[in-house]
Amino acid sequence: MGAIRVLAVAGARPNFMKIAPLMRELCARPGFTPFLVHTGQHYDAAMSESFFRDLGIPEPDANLGVGSGSHAEQTGHVLIKIEALLQEQQPDVVLVVGDVNSTLAATLAAVKLQIPVAHVEAGLRSGDREMPEELNRILTDAVSTWLFTTEEAGDRNLEREGVAAERIHCVGNVMIDTVFSNLERARKLDTLSRLDLEAGGYALLTLHRPSNVDDATKLRALFGALETIHREIPVVFPVHPRTTAAIEDRLGGARPVLQLMEPLGYLDFLQLMAEAKLVLTDSGGIQEETTALGVPCLTLRENTERPVTVSEGTNTIVGGDPETILREARCVLDGHGKVGRTPRLWDGHAAVRIVDVLERDLRGRV
Repeated sequence: MGAIRVLAVAGARPNFMKIAPLMRELCARPGFTPFLVHTGQHYDAAMSESFFRDLGIPEPDANLGVGSGSHAEQTGHVLIKIEALLQEQQPDVVLVVGDVNSTLAATLAAVKLQIPVAHVEAGLRSGDREMPEELNRILTDAVSTWLFTTEEAGDRNLEREGVAAERIHCVGNVMIDTVFSNLERARKLDTLSRLDLEAGGYALLTLHRPSNVDDATKLRALFGALETIHREIPVVFPVHPRTTAAIEDRLGGARPVLQLMEPLGYLDFLQLMAEAKLVLTDSGGIQEETTALGVPCLTLRENTERPVTVSEGTNTIVGGDPETILREARCVLDGHGKVGRTPRLWDGHAAVRIVDVLERDLRGRV
């Protein structure tokens, strides 16, 4: 019997953190031949190459170099470029992670060539179809053969959508695999001293979703609340390129009075997150990471596709209302933040379970 050929796809920062433990596990097993594709959806060095270096991800076997563009442009470019690669490589399975445009495009290209798809982080639903990621999740799950979920809510969502139970596998969270395998390395860095910060003495902010940064009125209101918090505790803000552009375009370049910095590599950011008093974010993955780290998180959105971070973890949904943001932030600063617990199967071994399933199901077919 030959080795199982897995074509794994990553395109954006959250993908890199999810693909790292999967590539490590695939490379460690002689029964697999992995082929890593970087679509180039995130092309900035701080958002891409540094993550490969920090996480020990092998050099990609192919880089499609699609770059930025509208949702249609990115999806279309990946579709066109990856189709030729799939025809050339003839993998036994295409492994996709998360919910970015690259995830959907690679999935569509594969299934049209009759190549089965394994979707890692399946079943997440926010209920908000104005989020591009929500559409990517729904469409990817609809045509994937293996659906690997991070929490039981994902299983229930897929069951309601008519997915057969044998296709659903609750395996835990590969994002947390990466957190646990890198936390000690991150803690040894001099990140805090370089930024003149003390553990537990600052709040960490990330902000990039269109629903927050594309509306000038909403963005201005958010920054107003965040600047008030900053007067009580430093708010450290690595600024996403999308947010930088929004500040220029929608606020006339009026930068918020926060501790601004360029995007950070994974390990630096992990240390900042682990040592923060409070994290404020509109990112899905950071809701999960803070839950695993036991750090209070305020999510600047009206919903979440990761409900276990609220029901069991440290996450509180605060939306965009300044009064709610300030009230919940002060609750944390006063020592009354959510404690939470780590959800079931978020133990650092999700990638092992995923590869176990693929090996069991594909061994007889190859």
